Parts: sequence; C-alpha cells; structure tokens
Amino acid sequence: MDDFKIRNRSVNQGRRKLWAERAEYFRLMDLGYSNKAACQAVGVNLRTGREWRNGRQSPNRTVAPARAVRAPRQESGRYLRLQERLHIADRLRDKASIRTIASELGRFPSTISREVNRNRSYYSKAKIYRYGPHVAHDRAVARRARPKPGKIAQNPRLRDYIQRRLKQRWSPEQIAHLMRRDFPDDAEMRVTHETIYQALYVQGRGELRRELTRSLRSGRARRRPHRQAHGRQPRYTHPMVMISERPAEVSDRAVPGHWEGDLIVGGRGEKHSAIGTLVERSTRFVMLMHLPDGQHQADRFHQALAASLGGLPPLLKRSLTWDQGNEMANHHRFTLATDIPVYFCDPASPWQRGSNENTNGLLRQYFPKGTDLSVHSREDLDAVAAELNSRPRKTLGWDTPAERLSQLLTSSSG
Repeated sequence: MDDFKIRNRSVNQGRRKLWAERAEYFRLMDLGYSNKAACQAVGVNLRTGREWRNGRQSPNRTVAPARAVRAPRQESGRYLRLQERLHIADRLRDKASIRTIASELGRFPSTISREVNRNRSYYSKAKIYRYGPHVAHDRAVARRARPKPGKIAQNPRLRDYIQRRLKQRWSPEQIAHLMRRDFPDDAEMRVTHETIYQALYVQGRGELRRELTRSLRSGRARRRPHRQAHGRQPRYTHPMVMISERPAEVSDRAVPGHWEGDLIVGGRGEKHSAIGTLVERSTRFVMLMHLPDGQHQADRFHQALAASLGGLPPLLKRSLTWDQGNEMANHHRFTLATDIPVYFCDPASPWQRGSNENTNGLLRQYFPKGTDLSVHSREDLDAVAAELNSRPRKTLGWDTPAERLSQLLTSSSG
C-alpha cells in the first residue's frame, strides 16, 4: 500500500484492531517476504504475524482476525494440488532434480519449474529462497480467484495511451509492440494485444470505451469467425498468365517492384463507384487510384492503371498480381503500355494477394462498404495513403512502408 505508515508505538493508542497492518502484512507475504521480514516492515510482533498467517488467536490478545479461509472447492487436475506441492517440497529437500520430480508426479518439467520459481519465499536472515508448500498453495489459489481487475483499468496512464492510439486507427498489436519501444524500462506500460481486445470486447470490466471498437479494422463490437470469400470465374477473351507461372523471386519478397492490386467497391446502382488499391510486396507501400466517372469499368481501367504505375522508376516496375475481376479485361493493353507483366490469382484464392487483401481491410475504416466512393477527391486518397504508409508494421520490424521505400530508393541511387 502506497499510503501505509508504520504506527507510532511510542504513543499509547489503546486497544485497537490492526486492520491496515494486517493488510500490508499479507501483501508483503504474497510478494515472498518471510514472516519476520514482513513483521518488521509493518511494525508488529513476530507472534502477531504468526497468528495472522496461521489463523490462531489467543482470547487475551486484541488483534485483527486472520485472513478469511476460502471454502473448499473441487480441485481440477489442471492445477497442482496441495498433496503434489508437499511432494515437491519433500523432494527438493532430498536434492532431487526438477525433471525427476516432474516424472514422479506425471507433470511437465516446466510446470514444476514455474511452480517453484513463482511460489518460493525469501528468508532474509539466511539470504536464501525456500519453497513452502502451504504458502505456495495459498498463493496459487489466490491467483486463480475471478474476476480480477484488469491491468488497463488499474492504470489510467496505460489506458489513455491505448485510447489515443486506437483513435488514430492503430491495431492493438501495433500498440502493444510500440509500447515496448516508447517505455523500455517501465514494466507498468506493458500489455499484450489480446489484453487490449479483451478490454474492448468484455465490457464488464469497463476498461476501454465501447465506441473505440469502431476504430478496429473490422469495426465490430464482438468477435466473429472468419468467412470464406466467394470465388470468381475467368471472364477474359485474351489469355491470362496465372500466378503459378510467376517468377520465384516474387514469392520471397526480397526483390522490390512486384505489386498486388484490386478494387474496393462502393455503393451499387447509380452510386456505383470504386477505388483502385496497389501494394508493393517488399515494402508494403500503398498507392490509391482515383477512378472518377466510371474509370473502374473494363474499357477504361487499363488506362488509369497505366497512368498510376507507368511513371515509376524501372526498379519498381517488375510485375503486377491481380484477381480475375472484370476490370482487368484489357490486361494485355496495360502490359503493352507499361511493359509490366500481369499475373492472375486462382479463383477464390484471395490469400495469393495477401498484402493487398490486408490493405483493403485497413482501407474500409476510411471507406466503409456501401458508401459512395466518388465523393472522395484525389487529395483525400493521397492523405489516406500517406497515413497508412506512416504506420509501423510488424512484418517490417516495426518500420513504416515509407521508411522502407525511402531506404530502397536511396540505396539504388547510390
């Protein structure tokens, strides 16, 4: 307790319950203090500490009651039982190895090692750690108690940091990893991405605001299983070159200049609109194509695509991978205009353009499904692309796509 203060024993305070001392005593015991060290820290007699720990009281002494004993419950084979902990303590005194003890109990060695390391106690007088089975069992039972207050709920600084990044549309995994870079020496500013998801989805703990779920990629307030995408059938008159014929250098992403592309489609009917998306495989750099006035239609799309990729340096013009959408009916004309070969994915195989599919999911935060995409100007698309290219990516070692592309161009010019 941060506000705990040792009582002034030089002043007669009369007969009173030592509630604060008792709470601090048990907190220190849970941290691994011995009875003597904990008693000295809170300013009580060793006998008092033993009575608190063991639950025995003298009728002539005025002390706070011992820690309440939990009602016995059905033990699960998943957890170590008290009898197993007694066996561990006995065998440790016999100098048996961890693997030997694990074999005798039918447990994994890592289970026994973790049990001893987590639940041993430090004896300051002897300056050694010892494993006490009863103390270890009490600690393990206390840890299993549910519900527990979440780490995010207990740390306002951590909660504010996460909420700021979620508002910037960062993913929980990006937030979790960048925390290690921003706070390398602060253990309180550590959290896994799964903890952030749980704080959003399990609102009973009230850790993060419900409306922040709209900042997630999916925008969902609850989890759903992944669905299989519907495949498309070939519909071109000009022969396609399939992805199986694509050079092997494309697959390992070591050579730059290989792109993946697709369309994200807006409202249907009179408001039917689309935006072209292009992702460079090695750097994950994103380019967005402005397609006003029906330029996503097959008879005009190859011209818009050539305008977007044709001006790139030769280093970045090696290949393009696309699905079998109608917009690429004139793919051969695009190849003649730019000298960039086009490779087509198999039907119902979006994972063959994984980087582009991932990017399309990110873009739906900015351009929701069913909305009119024609209202967005060229400047709007450039701003969104710049924001995506400035986000750190796990697959790039937490560099940004813009940084990787800049390094690539610098090294090629040098």
